[in-house]
Amino acid sequence: MEKLGLNLSKELSEILLEVGALLMASGANSSRIRITIMRIAKAYGFNAELLITHRALMVSVSDDEHDLFQSSLKRTSPHGANFRMVSGISRMSWRIVDENWNFEQIWGEINRLKSLPHYPRLIVLSTVALAGASFCRLFGGGPVEMLVAFVATFTGLFVRQEVTRRNFNGYLCIFFASLASCLISGASVKLNLGAEPEYAFATSVLYLIPGIPLINSLSDLLDGNIMNGIVRGTNGLIIAFAIAFGMLCSILIYNI
Repeated sequence: MEKLGLNLSKELSEILLEVGALLMASGANSSRIRITIMRIAKAYGFNAELLITHRALMVSVSDDEHDLFQSSLKRTSPHGANFRMVSGISRMSWRIVDENWNFEQIWGEINRLKSLPHYPRLIVLSTVALAGASFCRLFGGGPVEMLVAFVATFTGLFVRQEVTRRNFNGYLCIFFASLASCLISGASVKLNLGAEPEYAFATSVLYLIPGIPLINSLSDLLDGNIMNGIVRGTNGLIIAFAIAFGMLCSILIYNI
């Protein structure tokens, strides 16, 4: 009986760590991760305590009634944005509570969510580039500036995807993407294409703005997760510095 309880707590710990790591890598804030993990643990009659750091999670599950305790640690993947994963895990956690899922069902759903295909690369590049062109229009740019912003954003994102696939440092990937975008939009400033080419230059790097890290940083600080808030805020500031450094290099190259 005791061995069965230990196996149960061990597998539950593995599930909770996997769920927490997926949420963290997908852009969820610390509060959502903690609430989701505690909801799942409570569905099986366990108490859960969670330690969240920027690159690792530690969870301890306990059952005072049967004197069971299990503590586990997992390293998390680099952070990104995948709201489909975040919403999918949130729905799964409620179905675990409402429908009394067993562990096999949970692993099946986790594997299904992990196997969901991403949008085709061309669609991602085109839609992000359209967003860049739209921002340029909002800032007052005309058709020529919008076209430059579209091409600069498309190219910069393509460069970022390529260097990311080659396992470059994440901040270097941001720098290369910013540099590529600004080299294209900076050329329009140098050649004086359009009425206000500066608008295209300024908006061609907006797709790199670290919105999720900064929002999660503020959310963590307001929720009292001071350490995580500071770390995520620092990460956002370093990304902003990498963007600015790419812009500075292109300005120096073109002398504009």
